[in-house]
Amino acid sequence: MLKLEKVNGKNVWDILSLKVAESQKEYVASNDTSIIEAYTAITGNGYAFPFGIYDDDTPVGFLMVGYDTDDYWEDAPAIANGNYNLWRLMIDKRYQGKGYGKEAVRLALDFVRTWPCGKADYCWLSYDPENGVARELYRSFGFAETGEYDGEEMIAVLELGGTDG
Repeated sequence: MLKLEKVNGKNVWDILSLKVAESQKEYVASNDTSIIEAYTAITGNGYAFPFGIYDDDTPVGFLMVGYDTDDYWEDAPAIANGNYNLWRLMIDKRYQGKGYGKEAVRLALDFVRTWPCGKADYCWLSYDPENGVARELYRSFGFAETGEYDGEEMIAVLELGGTDG
């Protein structure tokens, strides 16, 4: 059964050992970079939730959820303000093609809907426009491309319906 576990001192080395296939390295940052980004976001008064993705006790991937912006994020897209984002998702090359990515996105959205930083209207993410696998995965959950970019990555948004009003 797939589950998320917060990255911590006990499991961080397992998460750091996970790697994507060589052909995917241009599409996703390494887990060490992601964990450093989580740390700097948190120390910059931001929010980051890094998780290991586990199939029972076997680490199969990594994902990270963010919220809003931090003090040092220059040129943040407008959608970032007051909303959640699926900041990172990777499945280790040994475990791809088994449905883990889809289930991990479902678990990430379940986590977001616990409103750990308060309710929000949207969850957003970004990906390389050449990454058709990511595009189809996110579309299957209802993420819609906005035509906007975060750097060189295309932004897609999912309405959460989280605020009253």
